[in-house]
Amino acid sequence: MQGRGAERERIERLLDGARQGTSGVLLVHGEAGIGKTALLDHAAARAEGGRVLRVEGIESEMELAFGGLHQLFLPVLPLVDTLPAPQAEAVRAVFGLSGDGVRDRFTVGLAVLTLLSEAAADGPLLCLVDDAQWLDQPSVDMLTFAARRLRAEGVVMLFAVRDGAPGAAVKGLPQLLVEGLDRAAAAELLPGLPPYVADRVMAEARGNPLALIELSAALTPAQRAGQLGPLALPEAAAGLPSRIQDGFREQIRRLPEAARLVLLVAAADDTGDLTTVLRAAALGAAVEDLEPAERAGFLLLSGAVVRFRHPLVRYAAYQGAPLARRIAAHRALAEVLGADGQAHRRAWHLAAASTGPDDLVAEELERVAEWAGSRQGMASASAAYERAARLTTDPLLRARRLVLAAQRAADAGQDERCGALAGQVTVPLADPGVAASLARARAVVELGYRRPETAARILLDGAEATGAGRPDMVASLLTDAVHAAWSAGSAALIGEVAARAPGLPVLAVPARLFPGDVTGAPAVADGPGATDGPGTPGACDVPGACDVPGALDALGTLSALVAGGRATEAGLMDRLMTGIYGQLAGDHAAAREAATAAVAHCREQGVGGWLPTTLHLLARTELALGRLDEASAHATEGLQLAEYYDLAHRAAHLRATLAILAGLRGDEEQGNALAGEALAYTRPRGVGRGTADARWALGLLELGLGRAAAALEHLESARAEGDHPLLALPLLADLVEAAGRAGRPERAAEPARLLGEWAAALGQPALLAVASRCQALTGPDGTAEEHFTAALTLHEGGSDYERARTALLYGEWLRRLRRQIDAREQLRGALESFDRLGARPWAARARAELAAAGGETGLTTREDGPISLLSPQEREVVRLAAAGASNREIAAQLFLSPRTVGHHLYRAFPKLGIGSRTELASLLAS
Repeated sequence: MQGRGAERERIERLLDGARQGTSGVLLVHGEAGIGKTALLDHAAARAEGGRVLRVEGIESEMELAFGGLHQLFLPVLPLVDTLPAPQAEAVRAVFGLSGDGVRDRFTVGLAVLTLLSEAAADGPLLCLVDDAQWLDQPSVDMLTFAARRLRAEGVVMLFAVRDGAPGAAVKGLPQLLVEGLDRAAAAELLPGLPPYVADRVMAEARGNPLALIELSAALTPAQRAGQLGPLALPEAAAGLPSRIQDGFREQIRRLPEAARLVLLVAAADDTGDLTTVLRAAALGAAVEDLEPAERAGFLLLSGAVVRFRHPLVRYAAYQGAPLARRIAAHRALAEVLGADGQAHRRAWHLAAASTGPDDLVAEELERVAEWAGSRQGMASASAAYERAARLTTDPLLRARRLVLAAQRAADAGQDERCGALAGQVTVPLADPGVAASLARARAVVELGYRRPETAARILLDGAEATGAGRPDMVASLLTDAVHAAWSAGSAALIGEVAARAPGLPVLAVPARLFPGDVTGAPAVADGPGATDGPGTPGACDVPGACDVPGALDALGTLSALVAGGRATEAGLMDRLMTGIYGQLAGDHAAAREAATAAVAHCREQGVGGWLPTTLHLLARTELALGRLDEASAHATEGLQLAEYYDLAHRAAHLRATLAILAGLRGDEEQGNALAGEALAYTRPRGVGRGTADARWALGLLELGLGRAAAALEHLESARAEGDHPLLALPLLADLVEAAGRAGRPERAAEPARLLGEWAAALGQPALLAVASRCQALTGPDGTAEEHFTAALTLHEGGSDYERARTALLYGEWLRRLRRQIDAREQLRGALESFDRLGARPWAARARAELAAAGGETGLTTREDGPISLLSPQEREVVRLAAAGASNREIAAQLFLSPRTVGHHLYRAFPKLGIGSRTELASLLAS
């Protein structure tokens, strides 16, 4: 460990923290041979009194789903029996201990987190993941998922990754870059060499410890004495790793023939099982032939396990052998593993031994892909499908396997790879089912990284091409298309999609709301709320008027189908669109019910990739209902998941929603930052809904801070992102207020009229309330009080935030009329609500108005109450604990370990002034 004082100190601080019950994570990275493994070895040596679990990535085992995870937890496998039943079942499935499939990768991740916590129950735990770039991606995903959620378990996780090596991606962890040694430290690794020779070796190694050791070990006696020719160590190395490989190859070439053979078989093997290696090498080698390789330090033997001391030795042993010998080694391993019932490993070895198309091997690989997919090893399944496609002779079958590879890549969050695989498919395709699946794969990439409008067009074209050939797939294509069109914020495109199948329940609502020419006022059936005359909803004098009653009936039918579990095969998408339509219609309670069901569906059925999307919908419904803390918690969780899985499109939507919440709370720095990040993604890609939400957030922030002119500009820009009044309905009330406060009442008239017409048509109290408020602001003073009081009545049972906004405006109006006592009543209620919700700028405005009206403006519960002392994470844990959830149940819902949940409660109780969780419910109720 020469020259590694700073690196050792950082690792030792993590180990010291673990002894005190604090968890820590570090990604150690650098070039090959730089000393990453040595640092992990140092950590293992310093982990006195604790348990150490270790796994090393093996390049040839990268496609074996969850193989690394299994190897890591093998010493503590009995702890699986202590896990909650769903987690235990998931672990047994991915480890191949049961025949069950895995529906939810998040359950696997949570099981890994709980296993780490349980393994650290009796003392600190050190988890070492070496050469993580060569670990299978599902294992890396689950380990990093757990690592990011460690808090108070006494667990230290160290990942070592080689820079520049293709393989599994490790993201989102604190990093430690290991660089080359300085000259003094490097010289200490070259004892006994003449200065000239040492200088040449150091110049070639460039501070790489392994290169220093291996290049010096590869010198002949004459070279060590100083007889260096011009080619012995080239003046300009082509690349350090290749020079290291040359050193290894030279040492391997000095071994006996039989030793080289067993070394090759061990390098080609992915089990590390000594018996397997010896059986595969039996025709040309025996156990005694391991001795030269072991004596040379290439192999480490422990019981029945064979391990290379460094992956570069494995690489040199494999790549240095002729192609024919490598093929023979893979065939021998395939034969041995087939006899042992390891069909998935056998298939990969057969593929490695193939020099051209081989349909039998391709069939075996497809079965491997199905096996990996059933265990949520989507990256491994994609790799198997791709390799199977390469070995397939039939063009149609090859195309089908490439499409499946692309779909599984998308499921694994590898959207760019999904696009690359889809791009290899030759079109047109004769099979309509494969063509439909290809369209969905292409749309995933387009929606995830590019333009949602293009994604919708791809799906529309796919539905048209599929047509009569596969009518069973048309519904899912159109459902995906209407969701993409919604993201684009184009009512015209939504209507175009819906017109393809207006009888389909999930399309019946937009087919009636956005038919033909989508501009204008809605049609309202005769009855309560219908009026006549110019500019009123009852006139229905605009071409292409919408069938609102029919749309509401269709929404009721769809809601009933979804609630009754009779939705189409799109299932989750039906729930998602039901919630979106409910929001569109202003029925936020029904939208929240659908969103809650969609989130539960994702958690229970393993549709993990859609969880950020459903959490976003749930956050928006909570926001509309004035439940700001709940909205913030759901949006924050969604953003964390979206960032973790690189779901850039969904992350932008979630940032825009969090920006709205920041605007409500007057957090100018955070609001501007979140909105700016969202706009940087949404504007160039035509993500209309995200752009509108981000501009709305900026407008709301400016309005709350009293900068009405700037607010008006943002809000009008947000409104312009949609091509139909319905798409802008939630922000019209803010636009009306901003126009009035900016002294531009003429710019408030049309938004107020549209809001009134649509509120009357839809008939939802929440919409009618804000419409009445806007009528009070824009109409004659003689009718203002009537509209204000009507709005307050309609607000009952709805959003406390919106009611407080109305009470604030009503109180301001009353104060201007010098009705101070009446004004104080309204302003005091507004202030209490704003304070309780944490809407600071609105509370400040209400407090100033109340003071001007002669009212008392002391601090309220939200400002000095104990709940305000909790962090967002502590607040969410406390909320669930107060509802009666156990630590394990809370951990499962928030993706934390049970020990971290207990830590949050331990920290929260003193802040709340209580001693046990039994006191939580009454405290929160008060």
